[in-house]
Amino acid sequence: MSYILPKLQYKYDALEPYIDKETMKIHHTKHHQKYVDNANFLLKDTNFSKCSENYILINLKKIPFSIRDSVRNNVGGHVNHSFFWKQFELGKSEISIELKISINKIFGSLEEFKKKFTEISISKFGSGWVWLVLNKNKLCIVSTSNQDNPLMGKNIAGVSGIPIIGLDLWEHAYYLKYKNNRIDYVNAFWNIINWSKISSFFIKSI
Repeated sequence: MSYILPKLQYKYDALEPYIDKETMKIHHTKHHQKYVDNANFLLKDTNFSKCSENYILINLKKIPFSIRDSVRNNVGGHVNHSFFWKQFELGKSEISIELKISINKIFGSLEEFKKKFTEISISKFGSGWVWLVLNKNKLCIVSTSNQDNPLMGKNIAGVSGIPIIGLDLWEHAYYLKYKNNRIDYVNAFWNIINWSKISSFFIKSI
């Protein structure tokens, strides 16, 4: 089984003016494709060549030490980006009652959650991701470095949980349009995520 670049369910210009067409095209066909190609190359002659992406993330300690870090970065990059694209599904967008209740319980309100998520995103140093995860049936905001994913577990990624929302903070995700103004990119993110889709991630995880 070889990993493949997932097709987007919308055109590259569908998220404008919040994310521009050129950024989307380069991000998807260049950056994400490179993670896919590298992951396939690294795993092709190993006992893990037929394993799913999530299995690899959860079982990184089983990967040969000589390629473990590279597998971590590239399979992580593939999984993270595959998740990232799905959040922008076009169509009806309405948060479910279940997710809204859980967010209100932890953060007070949806607006307070967005405020906290934004604060953590703009204060994170360097490249990485910020996530809303479900960990032990509790929602929490966490961040990871590079292409780490919460599914890797606390011993590897420093955090753990099932991703519900994931924001890419690598500069290639926003620099063409927003330059070094990460805060503008983060604020734009809230205009394009599909809350119905996010709710479906949450419901499947509980």
